[in-house]
Amino acid sequence: MQTITISGKARAGVGKVATKADRAAGNIPCVMYAGNEVVHFTSTLSELRGILYTPKFFKALINIDGTVHEALLKDVQVHPVTEEIRHIDFHKLIPGKKVIVDIPISVVGSSQGVREGGKLLVKVRKLKVKSTPENLVDHIEVDITPLKLGQSLKVRDIKPEGFEILNSPSIPLVSVEITRALRSAATDAAKAEASSKKK
Repeated sequence: MQTITISGKARAGVGKVATKADRAAGNIPCVMYAGNEVVHFTSTLSELRGILYTPKFFKALINIDGTVHEALLKDVQVHPVTEEIRHIDFHKLIPGKKVIVDIPISVVGSSQGVREGGKLLVKVRKLKVKSTPENLVDHIEVDITPLKLGQSLKVRDIKPEGFEILNSPSIPLVSVEITRALRSAATDAAKAEASSKKK
């Protein structure tokens, strides 16, 4: 899966005074959780921008004073007024230990229903999955090729490899909607056919 490298520095202090000093210096306080282990460090917005402002799903390689940790972005605390990034939580990845994450879906293929004038609706953007770090993927492909007008693909139609999807199997992911124009055209065609039969 895709990775992004982030440089950080271990925090000497974690109290209010130290946190205020870190922010005043242009640094963002961060915490990385790994079971009972908690790693406190700081980084900068320029280092973190790539993982914060993207719809993509990345695995972070966090280099803290020369030691590299594999982690996932867990939570971002933002100031309610200024929208300044105040604090960031990461979850450290441990080989063989499962994690629960939200992974974006990627729509692929060409639907017959869309080619006939239907409108493709993407109803779910991400799926919640449980997986070991070794089997994590940066996106889940949803192939719309078999979809005809009025049909949909549900969670149960996805066949995961190496991970478990936690969403309800009955939830529709994508569908091909019959547009108003198509319905109107079908109605007009039916009326025309009925009229010709009467003649």
